[in-house]
Amino acid sequence: MSVIARNYQLVTEAVGQAAKRSGRRPEDIKIICAAKTKSAKSVRAAIVAGATHIGENYVQEAARKIPSINDTATWHLIGHLQRNKAKTAVQLFDLIHSLDRLSLATELDRHGKAQGKIVHVLIQVNIASEQSRTGILPEEIEKFLSALSGLSNIHVDGLMTMPPASADPIQTRSCFKRLTRLKKTLTNNDSSNVCLRELSMGMSKDFTMAVEEGATIVRVGTRIFGERTEHC
Repeated sequence: MSVIARNYQLVTEAVGQAAKRSGRRPEDIKIICAAKTKSAKSVRAAIVAGATHIGENYVQEAARKIPSINDTATWHLIGHLQRNKAKTAVQLFDLIHSLDRLSLATELDRHGKAQGKIVHVLIQVNIASEQSRTGILPEEIEKFLSALSGLSNIHVDGLMTMPPASADPIQTRSCFKRLTRLKKTLTNNDSSNVCLRELSMGMSKDFTMAVEEGATIVRVGTRIFGERTEHC
C-alpha cells in the first residue's frame, strides 16, 4: 500500500468516526483530496486508493493536470476564482466552492449558458467577518441569494467557510457551529436554483471537528498527500 493510500484510509476512518459521533452516516461525508501543487501521479494514487473527489486551488494548475488523469473523479475548485478564469472553471469543475461576489456569479452564469451547463457553486461565507478575507458576510447571505435567483445557469448547492488561520480550537469549532446554524436559518430560501444541502468546512488540521459540527464536505490535503513539495 502506498503512503498516499494509507493516509487516505486513515482520513476516511477518522471521518467515519466523527460522522458517527455526530449521529450521521460516514458515507454522507465527501472527502475532497486537496491536490494543490501535487503531481498527477499523486492524484492518481489517491484515486486508486478510493478517492472520488479531487480539489484544486488554481484554475491554471487544474487545466494542466486534469487532462493527464484519465481516472473518473469529481473535480472541485476550492480556491479563490478570478472572473477572467470563469470560462475555464466552468469547463473543468463539477463544483466551485468559492462564489463570493455577484459579478463572479453573473460571469459564471454567462459561461454556463454558453456551454450549455448548470454551474454548481457553494457560497463562500466570511463567517468571522475578517477584513482580510473574501466571502459574503453572514448577515448579507439572504440578500445575496435573492440576487442570484435570476441566474438560471447557476445552482447554489450550499455554503463554504474557512475559520481564521489564527483561531484556536474553541474559536474554530465556534465558526463551524455558526455556519451550521446559518444554513438552518436559510432553509426557507430554497428555490429553483438554490438547495443548501452542502456545508464545506474543515481542512487537514480540523476536519474531524468540522464533521462533528455538521460538515458534509471536508477539504484534506497534507494529511493525504504530505507537505506541499511537489509541482504538477
